[in-house]
Amino acid sequence: MSTSAPTPATESTPLKQTALNATHRALKAKMVDFGGWDMPVEYSGLMAEHLAVRTGVGLFDVSHMGEIQFRGPNSLAAVQRITMNDASRLQDGQAQYSALLTPEGTFIDDILVHKLGDNDYLLVVNASTKDKDYAWIRKQVGAMPGVHINDYSPHYSQLAIQGPRALETLQKLTKVDLGGIKNYWFTWGQVAGVYNVLIARTGYSGEDGFEVYVPSDVATTEKVWNAILEAGAEFGILPCGLGARNTLRLEAGMPLYGHEITDETTVLETGLDRWLKLEKDSDFLGRETLLALKEKGGPAKKLIGLEMVDRGIARDGYSVLNEAGEQIGIVTSGSPAPFLKTNIAYAYVPSAIAESKEDVFVQVRANKVRAKQVPTPFYKRPKK
Repeated sequence: MSTSAPTPATESTPLKQTALNATHRALKAKMVDFGGWDMPVEYSGLMAEHLAVRTGVGLFDVSHMGEIQFRGPNSLAAVQRITMNDASRLQDGQAQYSALLTPEGTFIDDILVHKLGDNDYLLVVNASTKDKDYAWIRKQVGAMPGVHINDYSPHYSQLAIQGPRALETLQKLTKVDLGGIKNYWFTWGQVAGVYNVLIARTGYSGEDGFEVYVPSDVATTEKVWNAILEAGAEFGILPCGLGARNTLRLEAGMPLYGHEITDETTVLETGLDRWLKLEKDSDFLGRETLLALKEKGGPAKKLIGLEMVDRGIARDGYSVLNEAGEQIGIVTSGSPAPFLKTNIAYAYVPSAIAESKEDVFVQVRANKVRAKQVPTPFYKRPKK
């Protein structure tokens, strides 16, 4: 994830590298600056990689993500104070989608919270915001007694195995019964001969899949990466870059920090309020502002899904227009949807327009291109 579009990496740019950097380059991946990291945006091509995940299995290096751990008897209280979801509902081995909010109810970041134990929580945060997130967390709850907060990001490599054949692929490498892990649950086990791997049934693609957290040394990370590629060969596995990760998450209606969610957008505007637990027994940051906003009738703008009716692609930052050609909103993310074979976008528009479900227009260069409002997520994986 990134707060801006990736740009080509240059030799003069001091970028951070994951343990798989040499592997990506050996695979002839196209590398880009992604939130200060030298990351692969594609290998064999965005379309092929996207479709591999939708129909088979793909493998992503997401080791640039951040991991922040809370330990001690006041860990839950600290997590509750800074997150919008209700971490008290988590059982050991369960994860939840959540967010760090400002007092104004806008986003510091969206995150995953994992309950490792009664006094032990792991927060997975976005790569481009990790340092900001950690500083914010330390400022808000670092002085609370009974909790130690540490940035363990350098110790983890994170690999994501995503797609309908993900379970079959990973199952070859572990004795853990992967089918017994529910969505948004995790466990620990041996993977490809590596002990104490955290295996989570989570992901950012809209497909079934797993994210594994292994020691970040080059030898161990390469060993697991190569083993996964070998195990998935019969299913047509492809190494996948951040380009496919972006189009997959957009089809699946998953927000991206710096696009749909920012420090200027509230939870109520994004439509993510199903994870907002205003009733939880904790006075978390942003709660009072969001309660007041709900009492006033809700936000002035809302995030909507668009499908292009006329020929044209709605790109990030393009203007959304009404029939008269007046600007009423802005596209936050837009691209072709490789699996759906159409052009889709997310955009913010006035709440009245969102509720009317009426068609809008997108300014695509010199053209005013019609788009229809559609429900999100744009894509839902088939039920088995």
